[in-house]
Amino acid sequence: MNGFCDEAILGAWRENAAPWIEAVRSGSIESRRLVTDHAIVSAIRRLQPATVLDVGCGEGWLARALAPLGMQVHGIDAVPELVAAARLAGGGTFECLSYEAFAEGAPVTPAALAVCNFSLLGDEATRGVIRRLGSLLPPHGNLLIQTLHPGFAVTDAERAEGWRAGSWAGCGDAFGRAAPWYFRTLAGWLALLQEAGFQLRAMHEPRHPLTGVPCSVIFEAAIVPERDH
Repeated sequence: MNGFCDEAILGAWRENAAPWIEAVRSGSIESRRLVTDHAIVSAIRRLQPATVLDVGCGEGWLARALAPLGMQVHGIDAVPELVAAARLAGGGTFECLSYEAFAEGAPVTPAALAVCNFSLLGDEATRGVIRRLGSLLPPHGNLLIQTLHPGFAVTDAERAEGWRAGSWAGCGDAFGRAAPWYFRTLAGWLALLQEAGFQLRAMHEPRHPLTGVPCSVIFEAAIVPERDH
């Protein structure tokens, strides 16, 4: 498998934590600066949650963006270096927690909305996170997932689900080994959500202002109690 696995993702992120923090805080990643950061904040504002669980919070930029809006954010991430940077910058509460521990039921701060902003890159780890969120969120609780757009993220003619080599293209020259990622089709994402008890409410396609090409897709889903079916 050429090292393509969930564990390889974590290793690569630990190696590249410092340049990632610099890239995010300097605004050097064009797609984030022009499109995707604003897109996820806007999606959250539309839902108006009082509390937010940021799964894969990284260095904590989203908590800092939401704090002035009166939202309480608790972030979790598996990379200790990123969590330490988030704590120093403030804006929310943060803890280091692996996706595996989260999936197995580790206690976390309750929230009305869970956000996974480009943080679901693996295979089984992603399945575990979504399943846990399906049991963790309250009835009618919401989930936002922003990820690479399945229609534009790969150039493979077959577009079959599976592992792909990663890249730091567009992030700068200071990065080392890139983390692999698991490509899912649109049908694959929707099946994961349905299996965990979510119902898709909306799907957004944030587009680059110059090219018009979608930079990502945002799935907006909600827990639907049995009595509402």
